Amino acid sequence: MSRFVQPVPPPVDPYADDSLLRSWLERHLGPAGHAAAKGRLADLAADVTGPLRAAHADAEAHPPTLVRYDPWGARVDRIDTSAGWQAQRAAAARHAVVALPYLPDARGTWGAAARVVQHALLHLYGPESATFSCPVAMADGAAALLSLPEVDNGVRDAWLPRLISTDPAVAITSGQWMTEAQGGSDLGRSSTIGRPAADGSWRLTGEKWFCSAADAAMAVALARPEGAGRGSRVLAPFLVPRYAVDSPLADGAASGVPAPGVTVHRLKDKLGTRALPTAEIGLRDAYALPLGDPAIPGLVRAMTLVVVTRVHNAAAAAGGMRRGLAYARAYADVRHVAGGALVSSPLHRATLGTLAVDAAGAFALAGHAFALLGRVEVGADPDAAAELRIVAPLAKLATGRLAVSSASEYVESFGGAGYVEDTGVPRLLRDAQVLPIWEGTTNVLALDVLRALTREDAGAPLLARLAAAVDLARPLSPALADTLAATAAQLGDTITSVTADPGSPTVLAGARGLALRLAYALTAALLVEHAAWGDEQAALTARLWARRWLRHEEIAEDAHHHLDLLC
Repeated sequence: MSRFVQPVPPPVDPYADDSLLRSWLERHLGPAGHAAAKGRLADLAADVTGPLRAAHADAEAHPPTLVRYDPWGARVDRIDTSAGWQAQRAAAARHAVVALPYLPDARGTWGAAARVVQHALLHLYGPESATFSCPVAMADGAAALLSLPEVDNGVRDAWLPRLISTDPAVAITSGQWMTEAQGGSDLGRSSTIGRPAADGSWRLTGEKWFCSAADAAMAVALARPEGAGRGSRVLAPFLVPRYAVDSPLADGAASGVPAPGVTVHRLKDKLGTRALPTAEIGLRDAYALPLGDPAIPGLVRAMTLVVVTRVHNAAAAAGGMRRGLAYARAYADVRHVAGGALVSSPLHRATLGTLAVDAAGAFALAGHAFALLGRVEVGADPDAAAELRIVAPLAKLATGRLAVSSASEYVESFGGAGYVEDTGVPRLLRDAQVLPIWEGTTNVLALDVLRALTREDAGAPLLARLAAAVDLARPLSPALADTLAATAAQLGDTITSVTADPGSPTVLAGARGLALRLAYALTAALLVEHAAWGDEQAALTARLWARRWLRHEEIAEDAHHHLDLLC
């Protein structure tokens, strides 16, 4: 008897087969703008389905290693990474995944919507980048921080061009050294001290506990300027070169001369993101360059970086959900059980259709955050800035949780094969778990949302968007419009109650639930907006999303019947 082997076909082209992605671009860019982006997106999709998929597998199979000493005993703290990791690095530069929104020709073509195109690139690139999407996010955040007018021109001119270069031989990424063991997300307990040097540079001393992309050529670190006092507001961002200042080497260069005062204690042994070098790093009078005037409280400057990395986190969640869905659907199309194709099972179709609704909602929420970010950066749009203040944490917290629950379903959809490491399927769940943690856990972000509501009236733009969506939904589905209207009224009452007594135990205990309700309502409104533009898939998704997340109804029957439209 021959041994049965179940082949698993790769999913189809992630750009050509994603109708929601393409219609989203058509709406936000216009036909001419979308046409201008098609070649770039098609090229990246071809790389993703070919050499980058292989590079992803290689990087996962060969995680980074730390070499502390050279053969003669000199301390080098070199982090060696695989050929696949280096291929992902080169592709990110070549396809302008970081650089695009900063390039003059891109801004000339798409204006503020260059961030919309970037989101599409991330949606294609991220899911099988071996989490190189993480250094991409931090490089983008560092570039945004360096672009601020208060940053010294010399520092900007030396480092920004390399962060946004599309030449793999020149391009670098950035790490992010903020958290410390005693504080974690409580930045007010940070103990890293910065002291000025005679030449205008600074020297940092302290211990950083979770340093992602530790192989990057630079990092943005938070430190407390000497004499600045306690609390988090006075912390200032600094640029720390990973290699000696006169080294022209790019990221991960094995022969780079390590910068004095930077010690890599160890690489983290993590649940997931195993190809990504994450380290504990000690600083002892490490050379650093201030990003803005350290005498002026600098946490608000650092938040420029954090907002960017939070929306990247949302993009990673949504992209991973979509790619996991594509793999699960491809498997269901060829897998036969109980005498028929798995995809013909009403129960499995309902499961996949429900996952497709969640993936579409996550995409719309992440995409909206990127659109707002572009309007803030290019047009200095105050309305977009006010909305982004609350959308960034909402998008990050909601998509992160959706990504984990969806990844669990994707693993389960493969049966026993989904639990076997060498299939690559378990990685979907291991890697998804970082998304609700990095850049703030769900609870940390929920409290941030609460602060935005009570201190900055951040609920106003969301309630206005919901009100507008009610009118847009009425011709599509009166029931959907009624659901949105009722949700908006409930949220309005809740926000009024919360702002009246923001410090009460009841309000604080309910912050997570409120933040998720806001995120789900906003997502429904965004899907309605896209449906009103003319997207049939978005119209169906909006109805099912509202039933699932606003009315808490079972949508299995409709998800089963409409799977082919949803997915």
